[in-house]
Amino acid sequence: MIVRTAVAQIPVSWNVRENLAEIARVVKACAGDDLVVLPEGALSGYGTDLSPLADLDPGELDRAMTELAELAVRGAVHVVCGSLMFDAGRWWNTAILFDPEGGRSFYRKINLAMNERGVLAAGSELPVHRLAVPGGAVDVGMQICREIRFPEQWGYMAHSGAGVFAYLTNAANPDEPSGVWRSHLISRAAENQRWVLAANVADPISHCPTMIVSPRGEVLSEVAGGEPAVLRAAIDTDAASEWYLGQRRRDVIEMHYLG
Repeated sequence: MIVRTAVAQIPVSWNVRENLAEIARVVKACAGDDLVVLPEGALSGYGTDLSPLADLDPGELDRAMTELAELAVRGAVHVVCGSLMFDAGRWWNTAILFDPEGGRSFYRKINLAMNERGVLAAGSELPVHRLAVPGGAVDVGMQICREIRFPEQWGYMAHSGAGVFAYLTNAANPDEPSGVWRSHLISRAAENQRWVLAANVADPISHCPTMIVSPRGEVLSEVAGGEPAVLRAAIDTDAASEWYLGQRRRDVIEMHYLG
């Protein structure tokens, strides 16, 4: 089954209205049933310094989410967008899936970065979301930023049926060695034999490219740096495979999901 994808590298600020305008520009250029992936914190804003969170208005953010949901419905597209989200009296780092029917599904970041701990609440579940597309359905798992370093999470979602990983990041740390996170993305694709759609923020000091990677670990499209860009590819979900995962020695090592 062929799924059209659009992976967007866009600038992200702490101005919700400006962020929504950037997102709308991308979504309005997409066709019906496209799967659009946007960076971490794309709607709310995000950064290493989370002190601006004190001035972030949950009401304004809720209204922006409603507008984005309406954009997804009007464009008949699926949108995976990162945002900080206020819920149950706490802020969470989330990936939100807006579907063409107006529905919303959520992933809450499990492995928080050091700057997030004590500020944001941590999730505890690894859901896989089913997207209805022409000709059938595709199952999508979502991961955020530093969770690229926890391959067991990706492996669990692959085992749970995810054929595509949407990876949202705001990776702009000049202290990170060049090329390491790029290598991680290729590994997450190849070791699980799944598609990886990776969206990073447009930032001159980014240390992780925006990429589309095949289940063979082939980089189909890639961009990095400070310029906005949208990578597009029609991906064949049938290319996902159980060949390697099916050869695991469960008599030697086994993992158990506690979410």
